[in-house]
Amino acid sequence: MDGKKTYYVSVGAKEIVDEADEINFDFEIKATGEEIDKLAELFEVMDESDEATHFRALLPFKEYHKDKENDAYDYDLKEIYRTLYNLGTEKTRKHIEEMNVLN
Repeated sequence: MDGKKTYYVSVGAKEIVDEADEINFDFEIKATGEEIDKLAELFEVMDESDEATHFRALLPFKEYHKDKENDAYDYDLKEIYRTLYNLGTEKTRKHIEEMNVLN
């Protein structure tokens, strides 16, 4: 046994649960406790990046594509999807491929 359990993840809600009926989930993954801890850390980092983008949004003259805060948020989000892809079930991987977020 590889010590992996099934978890359900909602990226929008930034939640990870081990029972599907607790939240409306987007993705099903198989992960160890350590892998779940890493994913939870990625959500925390994304929250910090999200806060930074909020303050940047108050500056109307600063363009999105020339903004390191938005770049950080985009990078963090891509890392979450990459992790979900690596841990995901076949259905999860197919969904992420169809979303085209890792290219």
